[in-house]
Amino acid sequence: MPLLVMKFGGTSVATLDRIRRAAKRVGREVANGYDVIVIVSAMSGETNKLVGFVEETGQFYDAREYDAVVSSGENVTAGLMALTLQEMDVPARSWQGWQVPLVTTDAHASARIEEIRTENINGKFAEGMKVAVVAGFQGISPEGRITTLGRGGSDTTAVAFAAAFGAERCDIYTDVDGVYTTDPRITTKARKLDRISFEEMLELASLGAKVLQTRSVELAMRYKVRLRVLSSFEEPSDDAGTLVCSEEEIMESNVVAGVAYSRDEAKMTLQSVEDRPGIAAAIFGPLAEAGVNVDMIVQNISDGGMTDMTFSCPVGEVARAEKAMADAKAAGDIGFAGLVADTDVAKVSIVGIGMRSHAGVAAQMFQTLRDEGVNIKVITTSEIKVSVLIDRKYMELAVQALHDAFGLEKAA
Repeated sequence: MPLLVMKFGGTSVATLDRIRRAAKRVGREVANGYDVIVIVSAMSGETNKLVGFVEETGQFYDAREYDAVVSSGENVTAGLMALTLQEMDVPARSWQGWQVPLVTTDAHASARIEEIRTENINGKFAEGMKVAVVAGFQGISPEGRITTLGRGGSDTTAVAFAAAFGAERCDIYTDVDGVYTTDPRITTKARKLDRISFEEMLELASLGAKVLQTRSVELAMRYKVRLRVLSSFEEPSDDAGTLVCSEEEIMESNVVAGVAYSRDEAKMTLQSVEDRPGIAAAIFGPLAEAGVNVDMIVQNISDGGMTDMTFSCPVGEVARAEKAMADAKAAGDIGFAGLVADTDVAKVSIVGIGMRSHAGVAAQMFQTLRDEGVNIKVITTSEIKVSVLIDRKYMELAVQALHDAFGLEKAA
């Protein structure tokens, strides 16, 4: 039988009525001749509640027990979905991560998938099961302990199952009806994309778009898993949602596919750092060890053997960055006159595979921002993206202006 993977997020399974609606979608695919693996998240709000319970027990909790608690939300949803499908006379069975088994590393709360063994589920399909309902976000460590994959891990679970089982497609059901050229809450001109390449989606996800988890897109690109993002609240149709696929499957596209933003950014500058070989490693090594997610990096021109080093990171990681730099200075690994943190900035980015073959895209972006009176603090580029750091108060203006400048309301 051909196989589909269908993933339902927390809002899609938030109540029993929504679980029934989701189950009807699954039933339609079974009627169309598919075996189906359904990946479910916890019911909306449930994981936050469970995390809150854990944090109330104490500040320094055991990460293994944290995983045991927070993974239980998905178990409840999987069981309820299987029961609902059985009431519809669809042969279904729920599966927890350890029953599959989905084997992960032992990095509790942020484990990575190492192997999905297919023989147990395939054996049940051979016996007549039509739907395997799998609890997302969870697995089992080599030591036999329950692990979780981090926030958004159910997306990663779904893509990994699609790759492991050779699924025809992986459908991600959420509360939005696809991938848009930018956030529709910021500009009403935002347009739903029919198709977007893996590379563009990966950049958009990493730059602030919340539709898909970055790790899930990385997996889909590596294993060529065709992803479809669509709403669980709209009637199904052949052209519903957005297909995330290989660049070769896209006939024509705009030079710029979308505008992404990240509101919670910070710009940090180490002042008067000695300009010598190895200084970058001495700075960014301790930051990596402290778990600081550094993004944009700019080093000023050396002046008298001294330079300034600027980098961006999430606002929530500023305190860790400051401590890491203070500890490195105290240990004598680096010296600097001061560390200045600007926590009132935002990152705005344009993304598009068409930028590879079109000159002047960055210049047009900078001209547009200049015309709107928006000052650029930091710039980084790649083959298919340009990102700038600007004052946060100009973020929505910048997104709207760039969306208009590149004509993203119109299809190619």
